[in-house]
Order: sequence, then C-alpha cells, then structure tokens
Amino acid sequence: MKEQVRNLKQEILEKVKAIKTIKELGELKVEYLGKKGPIHALTNQMKDLSIEEKKEFGKEINLLKTETTLLLEEMKERLEEEALNQKLEQEKIDTSLPGTEFFVGCDHPLERIRTEIEEIFISMGYDVVEGPEVESDLYNFEKLNLPKGHPARDAQDSFYIEDDAYLLRTQTSPVQARTMEANQEKGPIRIICPGKTYRRDSDDATHSHQFSQIEGLVIGKDISLADLKGTLEVFARKMFGEERSLRFRPSFFPFTEPSFEVDVSCFKCGGKGCSICKDTGWIEILGSGAVHPNVLKNSGYDPEVYTGFAFGIGQERVAMLKYGITDIRSFYTNDMRMLNDFNRMEGGE
Repeated sequence: MKEQVRNLKQEILEKVKAIKTIKELGELKVEYLGKKGPIHALTNQMKDLSIEEKKEFGKEINLLKTETTLLLEEMKERLEEEALNQKLEQEKIDTSLPGTEFFVGCDHPLERIRTEIEEIFISMGYDVVEGPEVESDLYNFEKLNLPKGHPARDAQDSFYIEDDAYLLRTQTSPVQARTMEANQEKGPIRIICPGKTYRRDSDDATHSHQFSQIEGLVIGKDISLADLKGTLEVFARKMFGEERSLRFRPSFFPFTEPSFEVDVSCFKCGGKGCSICKDTGWIEILGSGAVHPNVLKNSGYDPEVYTGFAFGIGQERVAMLKYGITDIRSFYTNDMRMLNDFNRMEGGE
C-alpha cells in the first residue's frame, strides 16, 4: 500500500507539471482530491488493516493529501501570475489619451432656491427652524386662528391621517406656532420655516398636491408693517434684482390682520408688460400680513405688548419665475433633460 501511495504521488506530480490552464488545474483537483478520486479510494482500503497498519497508512494518506493540496495551490498562483503578465503585456495603456468625461451634477433648482432664500434671511438675522410634516390639527389650524368649521379649512382640503386629529401639514406655519409656544421667555422671534406641504389639489402646470414653502415670522415689541415692507424689499431685490419695486394688495388670511398679497415689478420687462407678468408689469410672489391678535393669544403672547408680521414664500413659484420654468411638474419628474438644461444655464458642464 505504501507503494501505491508513492506511485500516486509521482503520477500527480507529472500531471501537475503538464497543466497549462486554471481550468485544467480545477479538473485535476476534482480528479484526485474528490470523493471519487484515487486518494479517497486508498482511504476505503484501510478497513481491512490492523490498528497499527491503519495508523501508519493513515499518516501516509494525510501527508499525500497535504502535499497534493499545496502543489495545486502553488501551480494556481503560478498560472494566475502568468495570466496577469500576459494580460498586462497585451493591454498597454496610452497615457496621452484624454480621460473619460464624467457628468458633473448640480443642485436641484428647488434646493438652490431654498439655499438662496435661507442665505438672504440669515444675513438679516433670521434663524432657520424646521418641524414635522405630519402635524396635529391643533397646530396646523386652531392655533393659527382656524377653528373647526372655519371656511378657510375647506380651501386647503387636507390629507387627514387619523380622523380629524392628525394630517399632512397644509403649510409650514405650524412651525411658527410651535416656536412661539416653546419660547417660554416670550422674547423676540425672527425665524423662517422651510419645508414640504400637502393639499388635495389636482396636479397641472401650476398646481401640485405637494409643494414647498418658506414661511417667515417676526415677533417683538413695536413691530410694524413698515418692518414687513422693508424686510420684503430687501428679499425681493436680492432675489430678483436691485431695481425691483414691491406692491402690496389687501387680501385675507385667517392668521394675519391686515393681510396683503405682495407683487414684485417684473424683472423680465422692467414693468412695461410682457408674457411673464401678463402685461401688468407686476408678478405676485407671496402672501403676508401682521400677525393676528388671536394667534398671539393662542401661543401665550399679550397682543397689547407684542406685535409681529408673517409671510409665506412658495419655492416652486420663485424658481419658476427666476429660471423660466413653465410647468411645476418638471421639479418632480426627475427629467434629466430639464436638470441638464438648468445645469448648463447655471454655468455647469
């Protein structure tokens, strides 16, 4: 049996020397180390041997397995190295050729508008505050002077989640209510609240069931509409150009009194009239007003001592006006053609 081991060892050695490919090496490994191979067959012959012979012969077989495995591993490393060298020899790289051109991304138009608006108001001393998108009816409506049954609730047509208690917020104003309530010292507040909002609206070129708002709030002593006008003039000129003028039109919002729609002089035609401003010379950009006394009371502020103003900016509307985008749905369809055009317009590659 020792002679069988020696002969098998020599046979394996000769076959390994003749191997040329990794595939042949794998086949040889299965042939000799597999369960149907000759080494395993020698192990089966041990059942007829004595205990002493089993020990001696078992040692010889284990040594053969080990040596065969090492021999095959060494041959595998040699073949892999030869294959790699051959590949490197055939695949020479011309370092003078230009590199692969990669697409350079850019901020989404809405993200860029949000960042720009935040930077404008931060430069005026505002803090940026965010809040939950799933909001309670208490903060979304009641604390903002919209009690149950108020007709203005119907205009916002909400996505309720749990009976009439929780809903997807219809505006970012609940963040203002939460901030006022949390301001235990009842000191001055100067914040903007960016975020997504949701309303039951039919999607078309100018409407979406999901849109983004940035609302602002200032609370303090002796805050007047003159402060609101000055703040919005700074915003409009930094966002749309230094030559812009503002126009305030009386309106109605439950949480402000008095309330105003705010128009900016058309930055396309300079007020002469064009397709963007519908030949009026003015473009509506936001709603605003003095904080309603009931809103102050609901958050623990004395309206005889404290006053304030609030405003709401639609990110999509500002982006559409500034970048000439005609369909609000373009922001949400992930159309690479629109994003590429925007990137080129902003000086990207």
